[in-house]
Amino acid sequence: MHDTPPLTLEPAEPARACVIWLHGLGADRFDFQPVAEALQSVLPGVRFVLPQAPSRPVTINGGWSMPSWYDILATGPERAIDREQLEESASTVLALIEAQRAAGIPAARIFLAGFSQGGAVVLHTAFRRWAGELGGVLALSTYAPTFEDAQQLGAIQQAHPVLCLHGRDDQVVAAELGRRAHDWLAARGVTVAWHDYPMGHEVVNEELRDIALWLRERLAG
Repeated sequence: MHDTPPLTLEPAEPARACVIWLHGLGADRFDFQPVAEALQSVLPGVRFVLPQAPSRPVTINGGWSMPSWYDILATGPERAIDREQLEESASTVLALIEAQRAAGIPAARIFLAGFSQGGAVVLHTAFRRWAGELGGVLALSTYAPTFEDAQQLGAIQQAHPVLCLHGRDDQVVAAELGRRAHDWLAARGVTVAWHDYPMGHEVVNEELRDIALWLRERLAG
């Protein structure tokens, strides 16, 4: 479990659902606070939990220490990552899920969201580590470094709806990598949608509107 406590944004009314949202490489738990607050304004009763990655050296950034969910050892068509650190970060997410369940939020109303490196962690957590229900997964400008061709999914994991969102001009995580994760999930029976935008490695208002609509539909169900 990482040491820095998450930033928790409580809704104006009693929480009936929760979104656990992981930031990207080099950012912090405050990075998506404005996004979470904007979404709360149109999604009443939703708690947002924004965890903080620990600071550690990142090989591809010259070994400089920065908030990172795991070390990236090399880039390319297939990124080389520190798998042990990824598993550690996934365990942090699992603990946050269990904390929300203990606070009275059903697993089916808990959503995982992540941007870039944070998205890779939530995809790994949802489809490689978590065995229970989930409200769904939001994968923003990200990739899936641990999805393997031979891996199959159980019925509970197949039931996790996923929304993949990516910039067509992303120079950090190529849209092709995000699309590959989408196609992998679709091939295994997951209800997964793909939205792309004329943007780089960022978040834009049109994307936030799509996220709000997707969450509203899931919560209504």
